[in-house]
Amino acid sequence: MKKIIILGALAMSLLACNKSNPLLEQPNTPYGVPAFDQIKLEHYIPAFEAAIAEQKAEVEAIANNEAEPTFQNTIEALDRTGLLLDRVVGVFFNVLEADGNDEMNAIAEQVSPMLSELSDGIILNDKLFQRVKFVYDQREQLGLNPEQMRLVTETYKHFADNGANLPEDKKERLKEINQELALLSLKFGNNVVAETNSDDVKRFITDEAELAGLPESAKAAAAEEAAAAGHPGEWLFTPKRTSFTPVLQYCENRDLRKQLLMDYTTRGNRGNENDNKAVIIREMELRIEKAKLFGYDNPADYILSDCMAKNHQTVDAFLASVWAPSLEAAKREAAELQKLLDEDLPGEKLQPWDWWYYAEKLRKAKYALDEEEIKPYFELSNVRKGAFGVATKLYGLQFEKLENMPVYNPEVEVFKVTEADGSLVGILYTDYFPRAGKRPGAWMNQILPQYIDAQGVDHRPTIINVGNFNKPTAGNPSLLSMDDVETLFHEFGHALHGLLSKAHYKSLSGTNTPRDFVELPSQFMENYAYEPEVLKTYAFHYQTGEVIPDELIAKINAAGKFNQGFVTTELLSASILDMDFHELTTAEGLDVDAFEKASLEKMNMIDEIIVRYRPTFYNHIFTTGYEAGYYSYTWAAVLDADAFAAFKETGDLFDAETAKRFRHLLEQGGTRDAQELYIEFRGKEADPKNLLRRKGFIE
Repeated sequence: MKKIIILGALAMSLLACNKSNPLLEQPNTPYGVPAFDQIKLEHYIPAFEAAIAEQKAEVEAIANNEAEPTFQNTIEALDRTGLLLDRVVGVFFNVLEADGNDEMNAIAEQVSPMLSELSDGIILNDKLFQRVKFVYDQREQLGLNPEQMRLVTETYKHFADNGANLPEDKKERLKEINQELALLSLKFGNNVVAETNSDDVKRFITDEAELAGLPESAKAAAAEEAAAAGHPGEWLFTPKRTSFTPVLQYCENRDLRKQLLMDYTTRGNRGNENDNKAVIIREMELRIEKAKLFGYDNPADYILSDCMAKNHQTVDAFLASVWAPSLEAAKREAAELQKLLDEDLPGEKLQPWDWWYYAEKLRKAKYALDEEEIKPYFELSNVRKGAFGVATKLYGLQFEKLENMPVYNPEVEVFKVTEADGSLVGILYTDYFPRAGKRPGAWMNQILPQYIDAQGVDHRPTIINVGNFNKPTAGNPSLLSMDDVETLFHEFGHALHGLLSKAHYKSLSGTNTPRDFVELPSQFMENYAYEPEVLKTYAFHYQTGEVIPDELIAKINAAGKFNQGFVTTELLSASILDMDFHELTTAEGLDVDAFEKASLEKMNMIDEIIVRYRPTFYNHIFTTGYEAGYYSYTWAAVLDADAFAAFKETGDLFDAETAKRFRHLLEQGGTRDAQELYIEFRGKEADPKNLLRRKGFIE
């Protein structure tokens, strides 16, 4: 017991020394959100030290409890530890990803090993594990309800899968591996951000003639970027998607299209201080070693044991079943685009930097659909209202914008989400515009988790949606592309999964589900974005206020299956590349470029398409925890297409009974087996044909 007293005293001492630290105090803010406006850089390290010390003390108290282990004094007690650390982590890492800088990166490099050490110290505490195992072994005799039983089994599995059953020498090695992997992950992500913002890939255009075909809105945004960078009268393009995508779609300048696509796809692979190839090799060495510590041949099987798919053979077979029709569709699309290229440049072969440009031409020719004609109807705040409106019609949720809330950046907006009766569901932050310190892409995260405490109080979550959409310019508001609209709906689907959570235990709440299930709620929401009755609720012309005409809606839906070979092949190739990396049994002699080339050749990838994420900027699998998991987007697409079909079959996109069942699925978080939960909603397993039919690959 002496150790507990020392740790407890340390935690109290650190807390006492940091009374003015807003991260260590219960914030005096509306709805208890973090006091972002008061948090300074110097607060983070002391807050992490105090919060880590507090959780260590809490865990030691459980491990050294002399009473016989029970569900309440061991499993439940363990889930209730670390609330202070949850708050510190929720603030710091969200700000780091969305509004970071060199100082934040330096703090992350300092605290990541501390967090890894804490995690390992909990998992590899044998006295604690023996208590967990004692309860686990007796679980059938304890009269537990289903959620409690799930918590017991998931807690035991978490310990076992992370080293609790290993001998001491392997436990020590595991700690070293985990700490090094934590730092490598940070380094990889920082290198990608540095490459994206590098002066070497800032392309200043001085002659407007080089931008022929580019929409005025895209030119205006590029002109503002150039002026902000000290080059008034010029146009600036960078490897940020909002910057280069319009060029790929519309610009007649083939050389510029090639330059910008190469700037994007060679990030982290330029032989400079930000090169990620050595980071990848070391990460793979450590991941393989870690998998073998647990008796697995490769990292994929170690990781997938906790997912719906269970092993790499299941994933490989699944990907192959979708890959074949996708690749054939992509080949047909490439042949069509080649004909258009032949008209402009006889004898030239279609290249990746030509695809978007000629696809846009073909879309106009086939469907008379010009995305620039549609964009004025997709003003950002209206699209967000549209997504909110879908949640209102499905689940009765209400959204109220809150003014004068503490935020980490002035561009952030905050919303209160309530039930129809006014009771609080949660708080939603949105942060949609690119900035130098924000990592690329779009994501949802929780700032504060949902859980029910020992007194029965339901602590409602604080959730954030982050994106990198077009910033407003002097002449235009933020106007979204069709891809952007889907992305906003997608991330909002994740937000609903977090907001609607009704779990008792924070480790099972919200999006704490298997990775190949967690994309179901997000991708399900995408289905609503372009439904005619939904479009008419949010697609208003930003200048005239006119609702989107039926003619344009018809064009959007007629073109819904257009270019799906490209879209799916690009996605699946990244998924297969991910699996190929994580099915490695050794990293000896690994050459990242050669490995990528061999992987693409094995899958017969066509030259006209570049894999969505090349290894050296593949944040999903080398930074953000989706290793051996990128297939999840397609796996969940089978589920989401089937789930949406359940609504379609009723003849009502907002059928109340079906919505009630789907909301129940969302509320459960990770408290139930994912497959069991889906079958309970649908009445049967998901039918993959609904996905293939939606993409136009089958009738």
